[in-house]
Amino acid sequence: MAAIYSLYIINKSGGLIFYKDYGSAGRMDTNDSLRLASLWHSMHAISQQLSPVSGCLGIELLQADTFDLHCFQSLTGTKFFVVCEPGSLHMENLLKHIYELYTDYVLKNPFYEMEMPIRCELFDINLAQAVQKDRVALLGR
Repeated sequence: MAAIYSLYIINKSGGLIFYKDYGSAGRMDTNDSLRLASLWHSMHAISQQLSPVSGCLGIELLQADTFDLHCFQSLTGTKFFVVCEPGSLHMENLLKHIYELYTDYVLKNPFYEMEMPIRCELFDINLAQAVQKDRVALLGR
């Protein structure tokens, strides 16, 4: 069984710009993935406002019985989050690596329009390699 169930990238306005399912048991349709991205964006924003700690950056980890949700927010407000097996380690490093791939292959693509859905073959290829490498590293532990 894979450690990562799915990956989402949300723009600063809360719109889903990338979604990839990695074989989770409960495959979602497009509307459900859009709703989840919008809900996460709202929860993340509310958590920043309600936090008693000043300078809070929002929810970084949501733990449930059957999954963990890890989130990384870039300085521009773009959110990257993975839904993975409970107790999965080093997801923060994977999210930062995915962010690096995003900056290298999406933002530097002259045909990409900001805040629009990501359709970049080089990003897809390198993302698949990063996730596969993470799965292999997980199995080796």
